[in-house]
Amino acid sequence: MASPLADFLIGGLEEQNKKRQANQKLQRNLQLAIQKSQTAQKDAGEIAFDPCYSGNPLINAMCVGLLDHARLMSATAHGPGDLLLLVGADTGRDGMHGASGLASRTFEDQAEMRSAVQVGNPFLEKVLIEACLEAARLEAVTGMQDCGAAGLTSATIEMAERSGLGLRIHIDRVPRREEDMTPYEVMLSESQERMVLAVTPGREHEVQDLFRKWDLDATVIGEFEAGGNVTCVDEGRIISSTPIALLTDPPQYEFDPPPPGWLAPLQDADLSSVPLPDASPSETLLRLLAAPNIACKRSVYRQYDHQVQTNTVVTPGGDAAVLRLKGTSKGIALTIDGNGRYCYLDPFAGTAIAVAEACRNLACVGAEPLAVTDCLNFGDPETPDIQFQLRQSVLGMKEACETFNVPVVSGNASLYNEARGRAIYPTPTIGALGLLDEVEKHATSEFKRDGDRIVVLGVAAVDGDPTDLGGSEYLSVIHDRVEGHPRIDLPLELRVQNVCRSAVREGLLSSAHDCSDGGLAVAIAESAVRGATGADITADVAGRWDAALFGERQSRIVVSLPPENLQALAKLADEAGVPWTELGATGSDRIRISSLVDVPLDAATDAWRNGFTRAASGCPRATP
Repeated sequence: MASPLADFLIGGLEEQNKKRQANQKLQRNLQLAIQKSQTAQKDAGEIAFDPCYSGNPLINAMCVGLLDHARLMSATAHGPGDLLLLVGADTGRDGMHGASGLASRTFEDQAEMRSAVQVGNPFLEKVLIEACLEAARLEAVTGMQDCGAAGLTSATIEMAERSGLGLRIHIDRVPRREEDMTPYEVMLSESQERMVLAVTPGREHEVQDLFRKWDLDATVIGEFEAGGNVTCVDEGRIISSTPIALLTDPPQYEFDPPPPGWLAPLQDADLSSVPLPDASPSETLLRLLAAPNIACKRSVYRQYDHQVQTNTVVTPGGDAAVLRLKGTSKGIALTIDGNGRYCYLDPFAGTAIAVAEACRNLACVGAEPLAVTDCLNFGDPETPDIQFQLRQSVLGMKEACETFNVPVVSGNASLYNEARGRAIYPTPTIGALGLLDEVEKHATSEFKRDGDRIVVLGVAAVDGDPTDLGGSEYLSVIHDRVEGHPRIDLPLELRVQNVCRSAVREGLLSSAHDCSDGGLAVAIAESAVRGATGADITADVAGRWDAALFGERQSRIVVSLPPENLQALAKLADEAGVPWTELGATGSDRIRISSLVDVPLDAATDAWRNGFTRAASGCPRATP
């Protein structure tokens, strides 16, 4: 006769065996999903640090996939009677008030906000993605929508609104992983790994059979109907019936506040009165190369496999990642850019610069910008200061995108980013996608060989204008000041990018690297240390040496090329009305800039490659 303990142990073993079998099946499905996958994650972004983000760290990511036009799936139903299916994970209380809470409150009470954090399962997500890609091939599936912010509430109502239909949702049919959930909680939960599908009535079993193969649930939770209401039913009782137009066409904020009073003194600061540092130009260069915002971030991006699917042509660490499109001669380039300091000092110009730098990074690898996406990270939009920043930022993005003829194809807003009474810098992040017709005709940022000529596109001379220090990394790191007025000439920027892109396509260049954080000297040093060959810059440097070397004047690209190609590059630039300056040549084991900088290449390499990890661990920086 079995004892209670034996029954308990046997039951536990049986449950453990069931879990093991379920995990094995999930792993088999995951392996199949990986084999079939057509997308991969790559890195061409930035990591930036400032005390203003200490209470509100930001993580913005861009995902790019490939789509066969013939298999385009919209988020709409075809007509009344189409069924609404919820597929994927069960619904829990995680993510409650993620959209309404995180988008309308600051992070002062972290314990209160804990329920707004979603719990993700990337393995299940991968299986769901592959199952949905297969489901999109079924004629029975007429529409598909992801469950994101506000969960079923936004996903289902958005689908109905696009379809011009009403919708009846049976809340009690939603599979749940927690007990005693109210209809309110079910509709607002942001549990991850869920999608909603519109399916032809009578053919729902085809979809359910497919998802069952992937060991996923597919449950009919509603149906589309004529009319304009969304009706929520729980156990046969109507608990709400609301006009969809009321939910999808809300009143809009209209605001145009004046600039905040504290802004003009920062913009008008006399940067010519900033004292030159006690450190030499060589010491200053090494300090900037080791600064966390500039130093190499390899310790971050080495933590994932950036060669997945062997599509990577240009690996992380340069201006933009480049991936081949297998089966064609084409490639795509990806980058993410943004600078909170610039936008703090001038949100219009700062956001235009973010768009310009993203497109400039694409130009440096030879890609034509096709589209951008954005994430608008701001403080409390109910205050006049943030309203000013938000409005000006959007206007700056608009003007820049019109200049580069690139659409904003998607976007996101992250507002109320404040902690302990302080807002983050306005930080619009721009992700950009570009196309290379011939993926093999691309450039990278590192110097390739000794004896190449070094040229900067975009300026006719190396001069030190103090206004170029506005919002610069130099001013922040060396002088602990954030002031000045960043500016950009968008028509010049467009011409510079066109010349660089043409030079890459014509095979004139050995390297191309945009001049951004840290200015001209840092751009030259980065190309040198990445290529393990030095640089001898003999061009005259006029004006203040700190502004000439480390000022962040926009619309500049540092290129290197064989001497015999210099005349062809000059012709391209002159015909486009782009100023340019021959700086010097690559080679040697040092970085020399006029009579100002003389740094061993090994010291520059050590500062740049190890500065980030040293800053994190508190180790001393390199010296010349």
